[in-house]
Amino acid sequence: MFKNKTLLITGGTGSFGNAVLRRFLATDIKEIRIFSRDELKQDDMRKKYNNGKLKFYLGDVRDVNSLEDAIKGVDYIFHAAALKQVPSCEFYPMQAVQTNVVGTENVLNVAIRHKVKNVVVLSTDKAVYPINAMGISKAMMEKVAVAKSRNVKDDETVICCTRYGNVMASRGSVIPLFIDQIRKDKEITITDPNMTRFMMSLDDAVDLVMFAFKNGKNGDIFVQKAPASTVGLLADTLKKMLGKPEHKINIIGTRHGEKLYETLLTREEMVHAVDMGGYYKIPADNRDLNYGKFFEYGEELISQAGEYHSHNTYRLNEEELKEMLISLHEIQDELKEFGVI
Repeated sequence: MFKNKTLLITGGTGSFGNAVLRRFLATDIKEIRIFSRDELKQDDMRKKYNNGKLKFYLGDVRDVNSLEDAIKGVDYIFHAAALKQVPSCEFYPMQAVQTNVVGTENVLNVAIRHKVKNVVVLSTDKAVYPINAMGISKAMMEKVAVAKSRNVKDDETVICCTRYGNVMASRGSVIPLFIDQIRKDKEITITDPNMTRFMMSLDDAVDLVMFAFKNGKNGDIFVQKAPASTVGLLADTLKKMLGKPEHKINIIGTRHGEKLYETLLTREEMVHAVDMGGYYKIPADNRDLNYGKFFEYGEELISQAGEYHSHNTYRLNEEELKEMLISLHEIQDELKEFGVI
């Protein structure tokens, strides 16, 4: 399906973009465009892959003009550009709005104008019942994507979303932090050992995007059924894997904007979610402002439904978590560095 096609990845210098390149660069795809504002990471990526199919566009999703050249002639877009760090978004919420909300609208407007066939927008579990600025901006991003999808036909541009949990070993996530603390012989800092998070690999994230790409209709949101682990078990498992079982842990307490568990589907969404095996699909709500149902009248099933979150999904044991971790390229590299393998 990618044969002789051009794919654009916004925020493509991040962990997700690199995972997509590993998956598709050696295929019969015509061109992969990397759009980002980080010239250093683009230069690093250019040297690392050294591939003529790879094209780089310097710009910012906040700047429509920079998007015009990058999107012209593109068949598909994976929209991954975002501000994702909870603390920085908390202190600068309007920056999160500008990138995650306004930037997404810019990408979608230009994509529709240039008749891009498919746009997959990447979201996060923090958009569900959000308690911090990052999650709120991502929730609004989803609303913008669904709203835009109402005004285009499936045979013109398809806009759908993916929503996923903790991507293991991704840039800025907790696993690289724990490993770095062990390497530097610093205490591992854990907010709450009973905190749970969904566990999925970068390859799982690409699989989810591809599933949405193949099966999505306008306004759909896709969620992978993912297992979860406590943060305490994650730290203990990493210590043992790296040959440092006695490494000290410091419980620092829950930080501002953190949840005990993350939710991938609200109970309101679970009422309408379609079980697709390893994934859930949330079909678009395509009512207009003339609707009566759920405005003058409610829906009884919502009161009876439950959420899908990291406390009630399948919980990994130590062996299962170890198996997931050791399958990651990043962890294999660390095990070699620590002299474990």
